[in-house]
Amino acid sequence: MPHFAYKARDSRGQMVQGVLEGADSGAVAGQLFNTGVTPLEISPSAAPRQSGTDLLARLTERKIEHTEVLLFSRQMYTLLKAGVPIMGALKGLEESSENKSLSRVIREIRESLDSGHELSVCLSRHPKVFNPFFVAMVRVGELTGTLEEVFLRMFHHLEFEKFMREQVKSAVRYPSFVVATMAVAIVIINIFVIPAFAKVYAGFKAELPAMTKALIAFSNFTVSYWWAMLIALAAAVVAFRFYVGTEQGRLVWDRYKFRIPVAGGIILKATLARFARSLSLAIRSGVPAVQALTMVARTVDNVYMARKIEAMREGVERGESVLRTATATGVFTPIVLQMVAVGEETGALDDLMAEIADMYQREVEYDLKNLASQIEPILVVALGVLVLILALGVFLPIWDLGNAALSKK
Repeated sequence: MPHFAYKARDSRGQMVQGVLEGADSGAVAGQLFNTGVTPLEISPSAAPRQSGTDLLARLTERKIEHTEVLLFSRQMYTLLKAGVPIMGALKGLEESSENKSLSRVIREIRESLDSGHELSVCLSRHPKVFNPFFVAMVRVGELTGTLEEVFLRMFHHLEFEKFMREQVKSAVRYPSFVVATMAVAIVIINIFVIPAFAKVYAGFKAELPAMTKALIAFSNFTVSYWWAMLIALAAAVVAFRFYVGTEQGRLVWDRYKFRIPVAGGIILKATLARFARSLSLAIRSGVPAVQALTMVARTVDNVYMARKIEAMREGVERGESVLRTATATGVFTPIVLQMVAVGEETGALDDLMAEIADMYQREVEYDLKNLASQIEPILVVALGVLVLILALGVFLPIWDLGNAALSKK
């Protein structure tokens, strides 16, 4: 859309000027009149360029967090419910926001609204802040005249999303900490403990057991080539991130997440809870099932699960029931499939999907409470094996030397 430079006078008679985006000069004049400014001159202009200071400010701006979008939804609902015009609501949120990034985004949304665009179109210009599901739900609210109710539903939905993401992080954090601790312990033992014993064994001038030789060899390699191991580790991390960044790599990794011992089941349930909640919200807002599945597939934050949802959508497009397509995915439990069947028969699929989300949420909370007790046996076995290897490697030579000394008496 073209830009126009304008000169005008405000309500106090002072000269103001700037650049606005509009379909033509008449549209720009209308925008100015709506803001209480009388245009004097309007001419075509290039888009305003950002100065070096503006670019630096954008680079140093604080990232817009999920919680801030959540609060934005709640505040928009409150203001619109109170009868505040949408432009006034955005203006107030822009001025009250402590995050300059969010304030800038709201200002740009307000300017786009001034240009005659719909709110959903304005939000879609900021995909890093408002995901496609959020934009689609706002579009539904615009078409049905229930925009304030949509913002309230999005607030509850985003709150649920935040909770489930935190649950997934909690599920992964404890196993990661355990593995990292064991890795650090192995490094310390190889660098400091085993070399000390190796010096003692060297003075014995005796044949060492195979286990001891292996431990000393690995320790010597670690001490001599620790830098090469660090480079290899860094290269592996970079290669993994690059692979996961590809479409196929992301698909493989997202599928593997559900197979991680102990934590995988929790991640799967959390993902299914988010899917069910999103689908329930979309259907409840009047979105057709096919379109709702398309929206949810884009926001489920798991490529493997998105493929399953897209397969469901394709099945529904062919005339199959939601139950049949859900069964074909192989990720839902029989109880959930039974609830889907009841929901289709009674026409209350949105309510039943909400029940499914609540059920999975409760299961995730229960599993997280028992996560420590599930991991402890694995940790004990792993530590036992580590201690056994170290004990055999370190103390077998001492034991053999002791037996040899006793046999000579």
